[in-house]
Amino acid sequence: MVHAQMRALVRRYPAVRYATRKIRIHLPQRLGGLDPAHVPPRVRHFELALPSRSGWAGGGPAALSVTAPGDLRLPRLLHSGGLAGYEPEATACFLALLEHARPGSVLDIGANVGLYAALAAARGRRRVYAFEPTPHTAATARAIAADNGLDVEVVQLALSNHGGTAALRLSATADTANSLAWGPGPQLGRVPVTVDTLSHWRERTGAHPAVVKVDTAATEPDVIAGGLEVLRRCRPWIVCEVRPGNGAEQRLMALLEPFGYRWYHLSGEPPYAPSPMIRAAGAAPHERMWLFAPEPVPERVWRLARAWRAAFAGR
Repeated sequence: MVHAQMRALVRRYPAVRYATRKIRIHLPQRLGGLDPAHVPPRVRHFELALPSRSGWAGGGPAALSVTAPGDLRLPRLLHSGGLAGYEPEATACFLALLEHARPGSVLDIGANVGLYAALAAARGRRRVYAFEPTPHTAATARAIAADNGLDVEVVQLALSNHGGTAALRLSATADTANSLAWGPGPQLGRVPVTVDTLSHWRERTGAHPAVVKVDTAATEPDVIAGGLEVLRRCRPWIVCEVRPGNGAEQRLMALLEPFGYRWYHLSGEPPYAPSPMIRAAGAAPHERMWLFAPEPVPERVWRLARAWRAAFAGR
């Protein structure tokens, strides 16, 4: 009975689970201890192979040296499956857009450890900004960029539809789910973060975004709403996650349509047809990425995306 109560306590309260991690590693499993085979390392260090598509002459490193806390989700996924195992449709399209889009900067909004920003810096010559409000995750993104000599500016800022400060919800499920949005899932707590709009940030810095990736764990419509002036002036190509629920699909269409944007679901092999509606319901987590295009996508972009996707698989 006591053993069952201890297991229930550890499972029910994420804060207890995380705070007692070291103890749980050594406890017998019947008392709530961890299986040693599933205990992450304190620090994860590995080389992430970078693709080089057929005909690519842009140079850049063949791999990234990644050092990160062992329990971060994105480094764990990249360590086990490489780029081919993490959003390959979206990252291949992103790399194609870096070659196609007019001159301008790259923004990785909701960067986590800065994968998209690192890809942009390693496979392009554009100015790259990575926005990540979670303090220790932003520090990891800075370290990865510095360790690899990448010109990435990590901006510890949450982008939304307003400025000021807000409480960032720290997810107990995965650090990739930290968000300004309220959620019913378990959380580890909240940390105060600085918030600003994309349009205000661009006005201050003078940046001219050409390619933007947005993944902010359910607040993507707020990011777009705070960047309408950027859409009007700069017409960036946007790779964006769309999560089901809370009317995100309808809000995004209402925000983008007046600016002539089209949307393409990045799922399967390109080319992708323009979709009449943005639909996220029923999509698996790895199938939630969309391309918001300021103009019809030319065949060249799909051809480049296919080449980058093949490079991920070593073909």
